[in-house]
Amino acid sequence: MSDQDLLARPSGLASQSPRVAAQAHAQPANVQTVSLDDVPLNAFHVKIAGLTFGAHFTEGYALGTIGYALAMLNKQMPLDAFWQGMIGSSALMGIFVGSLIFGWLSDRMGRQRIFLLSFLIITIAAFAQFYVSSPAMLCALRVLIGFGMGGDFAVGHAILAEFSPRKHRGTLLGSFSVIWTIGYVVANVLGLYYADASPDAWRWLLASAGVPALAVLFMRIGTPESPRWLHGKGRVEEAKAVVLKYFGPNVTLDGAHDEHAHAPGGFARLFRRDLIRRTIFNCAFFVCLVIPYFAIYTFLPSILKAIHLDNGSGADFLLNGFLVVGALLGIWLTIALSRRAFLIGSFAVTCVSLFALAVLPESAALWMIVAFAVFTLTMSAFSNLVGVFPPECFPTEVRACGVGLAIACSRLGSAVGTFLLPLGIAQLGFHWTMLALSAVLLVGMIVSIAWAPETKHLTLNQASGA
Repeated sequence: MSDQDLLARPSGLASQSPRVAAQAHAQPANVQTVSLDDVPLNAFHVKIAGLTFGAHFTEGYALGTIGYALAMLNKQMPLDAFWQGMIGSSALMGIFVGSLIFGWLSDRMGRQRIFLLSFLIITIAAFAQFYVSSPAMLCALRVLIGFGMGGDFAVGHAILAEFSPRKHRGTLLGSFSVIWTIGYVVANVLGLYYADASPDAWRWLLASAGVPALAVLFMRIGTPESPRWLHGKGRVEEAKAVVLKYFGPNVTLDGAHDEHAHAPGGFARLFRRDLIRRTIFNCAFFVCLVIPYFAIYTFLPSILKAIHLDNGSGADFLLNGFLVVGALLGIWLTIALSRRAFLIGSFAVTCVSLFALAVLPESAALWMIVAFAVFTLTMSAFSNLVGVFPPECFPTEVRACGVGLAIACSRLGSAVGTFLLPLGIAQLGFHWTMLALSAVLLVGMIVSIAWAPETKHLTLNQASGA
């Protein structure tokens, strides 16, 4: 089969026009080519980043609405500690299941389909929250929202990593956390000022997450398949067609596919000798990072009340501001520091700040705010790394599975932590609960010292150890 026949052959995504094919063959033989890993940033990269960023804004917003909605919901449907924990952690439980299932399907069926399906589920379930009539129904819908989020977390990180040039990969992947945090903070601010505006304001607050979800869903229609995934499945002509259409005739797939791309994938592959340490590291550091994050910020109003900072102190507004500032700071730190140094140092700072919060007396309100602010700023900054390490650590044939497993473990841990937090404060008190969370961060630091790889300057193929 000639090169012209290959270009003219339908790709299953978008067949190339004769004009595009002719341009490819009109290219002089001495024109320098570049690999997909080193292609300059272009409008298509910006579009893919925008679609994944919009998704993370929606997901942060949807998770952020629940804290203030619960306070108003409790007046219409009285909730005990069990139902508060169940509803607060329900989306996280859904993410656990969704990231496993959709991560596996994405490696088998492709990124594009899951990229659309995940947000169809989120959109429908988000709007349906307006009509809830019981805590169990709201819990079920939040699980469904989380199910869709799990799929999007797994495939979104994978597809952006597989399209991004290595020079900008860390910035783009790390920016997930910034956009997620902005969505989360917007939800918190709206909840702070409008959750009690009317008896049913909590319904509008929860259902409003469907608006950005619907916008993202429509904009994702027509997204191409990942050429790395296509090449790994032996669909070389289709992979070349995508590269030609979106990056031009001088961009090649050389070095953009993994050496073992045709090897069997699946979760079992993650536990073979060459990947098992990276698998354990990504799951462990992710779990230790998100347990305190979600446990504390899902119930931020209750936390502030427990330390007597809820009486017009403005602490909640200040801490939400630190979430945004920290996320932006994290982008710069991802560029300036090595991946390992940023991760290990941040675990140390957050561990110490939560320990201080645990041992400070309630009379030291100012120092408690300082400790909480340092924790918030640092936690938000190095949360950027949860979008960077997993996709860089796994080869293409199991990238979505690896990302999905890390997310699943993290959300299972954070769901348990979120469920236990109100019970822990009620039974053990605030200070012992914070002490337990600081111990979780200490474990994360130890795991990172032992196993965190350095992937900053490597191609995606080299970073994944293929």
